[in-house]
Amino acid sequence: MQTNHFKKESSMRFKRLSGKAYAVFNSMHREVSIGVVTSFLLCLNFTSSAQNSNRESHENHVERELELEEVSVTASRVDMLLSRAAKMSTIIGKEEIANAPVASIQDLLYYAIGVDVRQRSGRGVQADISIRGGSFDQTAILLNGANVSNPQTGHYSFDIPINLSDIERIEIIHGPSSVIYGASAFSGGINIITKKQVDEKALLSLNVGSHKLLELAGKTGFETTHSSHQLSLGMNTSDGYIANSDYDIFNSLLQNRLKIADATVDFLLGYNKKKYGANTFYSPAYANQYDNTESILGSIRGETFGKLKFIPQLYWNRHLDCFQLFREGTADIPTWYKGHNYHQSDVYGFNINMQYTSDIGISSLGSEIRNEGIISSVLGKPMAVPDGKYTHSDNRTNISYFFEHNILLNKFTLSLAALANYNTSLGQNYDLYPSLNVNYRLASKAGLAVNIYASWSKATRMPTFTDLYYTGQTHEGNSDLLPEKTESFELGAKFRSPLFEGQVASFYTKGRDMIDWVKEKPEDLWASRNLTEINKMGIESSLRINLQQIFSNLPKQTNINLSYMQMYQKKQDNNMISNYALDYLRNKLLLQLNHQVYKALSVSWNFRWQNRAGSYTAYEYLEPASEVAYPVHSILDAKLMWKHKDIRLQMSVNNIFDKQYYDMGNIPQAGFWMSTGLSYTIQ
Repeated sequence: MQTNHFKKESSMRFKRLSGKAYAVFNSMHREVSIGVVTSFLLCLNFTSSAQNSNRESHENHVERELELEEVSVTASRVDMLLSRAAKMSTIIGKEEIANAPVASIQDLLYYAIGVDVRQRSGRGVQADISIRGGSFDQTAILLNGANVSNPQTGHYSFDIPINLSDIERIEIIHGPSSVIYGASAFSGGINIITKKQVDEKALLSLNVGSHKLLELAGKTGFETTHSSHQLSLGMNTSDGYIANSDYDIFNSLLQNRLKIADATVDFLLGYNKKKYGANTFYSPAYANQYDNTESILGSIRGETFGKLKFIPQLYWNRHLDCFQLFREGTADIPTWYKGHNYHQSDVYGFNINMQYTSDIGISSLGSEIRNEGIISSVLGKPMAVPDGKYTHSDNRTNISYFFEHNILLNKFTLSLAALANYNTSLGQNYDLYPSLNVNYRLASKAGLAVNIYASWSKATRMPTFTDLYYTGQTHEGNSDLLPEKTESFELGAKFRSPLFEGQVASFYTKGRDMIDWVKEKPEDLWASRNLTEINKMGIESSLRINLQQIFSNLPKQTNINLSYMQMYQKKQDNNMISNYALDYLRNKLLLQLNHQVYKALSVSWNFRWQNRAGSYTAYEYLEPASEVAYPVHSILDAKLMWKHKDIRLQMSVNNIFDKQYYDMGNIPQAGFWMSTGLSYTIQ
């Protein structure tokens, strides 16, 4: 998935601007494209003596036009143009999502550079998502700015009620981002932003394919002068590609927006339910695992506009889980098995962000309070009075305050920020996590705009309830775990022109008290421990080439996207066998090509090559056999699309060459998988 992909949509005209580069975006939180009147310059007849000054004027004009086409992203606590953000950032827009040969957000993130997707089963069933070599618990997952990261375990952080057609864009911030997304953004954050504007009165889609795949989705909505309302439903079912990999998924999402004077208020309520066979998901010794989960979430978010902005948000997320080590109906269940594990986690949160724009820059001040609680049959401290199947519980509250000030000069941006964080489970004082970012825009030549930046930040992460308490036949928790801490340095550059755009970043991260499930010998239990330290260094790069600028007869959306990342870790682990932290993604290469085949027929090619560090203990007949290094693998996916008026036909082929590969040890991923679909839109 390309990085910094900006697209021109319907134009918007602004008659009065403050003259500052960020003026238009101070009141907006969506992808925009601003129409620029260029015909005046094209029609003027200049004399030869003025050509040099005209060339300079034209280059300045191109630079301004490129800047106006940019998106405003949440790579900061304030509205900031992407080029001025001093962090590696990836934007995945709705058109890219529609063209990608994927069925879920998890599948989509395979094609984001720097993101490690370790699926146990594809098409939205279950995946561990991490950034820059972090663990799945170290990545903050947000929905419209509300932190939906699961405090029980990051395995469930993507149990959210979102269909791909609901998404406006996905913003990925690479590297520690506690100041931006809160204390859980240890190695980065992923913010999923849903559509607020009603694009169509109704949308119906049907998709069928291999392994008895059936996907149905529907969406409807309407707008009034002062409000918009949308309802989305989706279901996804399959018999699976190996034994005990069947699944059923259901999503529903209701969204409402009210426009009140100089403010908006957004309401969101969603429900997600999953039931799936979990063949060797969490232990290769048990092939008949099964999971049944439900997630309910709601949020209310307001935003005022003007020089002084207030952005309050209230959210709640409940997750229920019934994990079966032995799926119901399994024969010969051992006598030591006491029954299924039941969990219910609740997260309540409120945050407020105040922004003020002045002659000396943009300032932001705010706070968040977040309560995380769990009742469970196994996780937590014993309850004095059990509640049915729930015999254990725990609860903690996280309170944070943040401040950020951005000095915005003509070519120079300086950002100073800090997060003060307190957690009731630690019983200590507030800890401070500062951040310093510098961005400088070089002089533009021949329509090429270049920004260079440097960034330094600190971050932390609390252990999950699973890290602290889970103990079973294969795992042993540790209630004395300490919070993880990290310090990160980043240098990078971003460049844009009508022909190409891209970015490159180098980073170095020092991690302390890193949490992982480890063991000394293959036959030992997995034990939750604080590793002494893990230091990381690496590079990330991306380049998008607009082929229409080279071959004028090609459609506008004909482009090539090339991305590459390389990372190295140095660790002190006392030669432990790692389950997560040490099996990092060392190299990742992405290549994407979108082009027209004939008239309304187009195709999207998506290739990825991955090299993972580390190894895993291979099992044979549910018993440990030998230690195996993760093999290098390459996968090619494609999607063929035809559109005529309100009808769209598509055919997706995943893993075209039927390669066998593993994201997680002992869990083979799906081979060749074909699906065909039809969608109909009522405008």
